[in-house]
Amino acid sequence: MRSRPALPPGPWLVVGLARSGVAAARTLLARGEEVVAVDSGSPALPDGIEAHVRTDGLAFLPHARAVVKSPGVPREAAVIATARARGVPVLGEIELGWRLLPNEFIAVTGTNGKTTTVELLGHIHREAGLPVAVAGNVGTAVSGLAGALDEQATVVCEASSFQLEDTLEFAPEGAVLLNVEADHLDRHGTLDDYLAAKLQVFARQGNDDVAVAPAGLAVEDLGGCARRVPFGPGGELDDRAGHLWWDDEPLVAYEEIRLRGAHNRANAAAAAAIALARGIDRDAVRAGLRTFAGVAHRLEEVAQHDGVLFVNDSKATNVASTLVALASFAGMPVHLILGGQGKGQDFSALRGKAHRTYVIGEDAERIGREAGGEQCGDLATAVGRARAAARAGDVVLLSPACASWDQFADFEARGRAFRALVA
Repeated sequence: MRSRPALPPGPWLVVGLARSGVAAARTLLARGEEVVAVDSGSPALPDGIEAHVRTDGLAFLPHARAVVKSPGVPREAAVIATARARGVPVLGEIELGWRLLPNEFIAVTGTNGKTTTVELLGHIHREAGLPVAVAGNVGTAVSGLAGALDEQATVVCEASSFQLEDTLEFAPEGAVLLNVEADHLDRHGTLDDYLAAKLQVFARQGNDDVAVAPAGLAVEDLGGCARRVPFGPGGELDDRAGHLWWDDEPLVAYEEIRLRGAHNRANAAAAAAIALARGIDRDAVRAGLRTFAGVAHRLEEVAQHDGVLFVNDSKATNVASTLVALASFAGMPVHLILGGQGKGQDFSALRGKAHRTYVIGEDAERIGREAGGEQCGDLATAVGRARAAARAGDVVLLSPACASWDQFADFEARGRAFRALVA
């Protein structure tokens, strides 16, 4: 375990009162720090925290000597830009948690598959009898683990581009890049800037660390000094001849991997690569791949009615993810429910990919022009029409390729609504 950089001195200003911001504020308060939290919106005020809403936070900045930025807060926000201009340290929440925890870290980033891979890695550690804590978008914020975790446990965490762009010295012992597709360009501006944020996961790694990335990734230099372990066809964790391979020996056959789809085989390969490279027993890795059933809202098979399979893939918030979901049901007629907030994406790649398409949400008109499909307005209407049209052997797939905030609190709420409508 490496020593961590010390925290800057407070008082602290926490910007953003979503889950990670509240966790950061509570953690700092538990350490005896002086903390004020602000949010430009109107979230519920958390108990025990001095919090102010409907404010840009600038009035509170003169009293702060350090800032924690929630990942949902853009770098261009006035309070963040002003803090940096004044030389006030600005830490992301994942950086705060990492500095406070002596545990070894595995950070997993990528456009798609982060949650599935993180949960699979947690499952593999448990199969091996090793203590582990899973953190990030899947539940517990990283900073919320501080003071509550056995030092021997490995922290396996999701690391989004929003979180990684706020890192200063973050250097996990294990880092995984699953894939890179166009996403969040409304926030990052260009694909190059988006990729640069992702590559921060490797940037400060040392010689004793492990960096896992796709074998075919067209990046000249990942950054950092870690041991490189490519996965996928031709990689050190190879994918060929119906098996995943390690050390030129078959590790597991495709049909033994419980997760559906080629994209999940890639997630499994990445998880196996980081686990094996960090010394986890091969049999435990194999057992984990054979028994892990997946994560809610990610190709979740929620019901069958009259031979029609209903699948909740609400976490698909970009076009690339929806294309992957469709490929998982190749040869089956798919009734695709699509739409929401489009994030500036081009949806034309989805045209003709499904048997029928039902379009919902804020950007439905533009999405319909590009991808085709019936305008349904809301999820209930789309599910009703898909149910009526589907026949035995068909799939009704919620894989929206869009953010959910136009009609739902988050993608989980959208998935739960789909489950309820199907039930």
